[in-house]
Amino acid sequence: MHDTPPTPRDQALEERLVELEMRVSFQEQALAELSEALADARMEGSRNADLLRVLLEDLGKVRSALYSDSGDEPPPPHY
Repeated sequence: MHDTPPTPRDQALEERLVELEMRVSFQEQALAELSEALADARMEGSRNADLLRVLLEDLGKVRSALYSDSGDEPPPPHY
């Protein structure tokens, strides 16, 4: 076997391959970061939903305590 110098076409293909490999590497890194950010956002949304549920339950208890007689409750805003 003998070593022949790479042709300009071979060099261009090699450069293009290296460029594509770098792009794929950056895209994989960006995808991992986006996946982590999405997981964090989902966890925060779940915590917020739990907090909202607890607050609504507490509000219902407060309203029940304040207006134990339904006649004392103010009318809905559309009246």
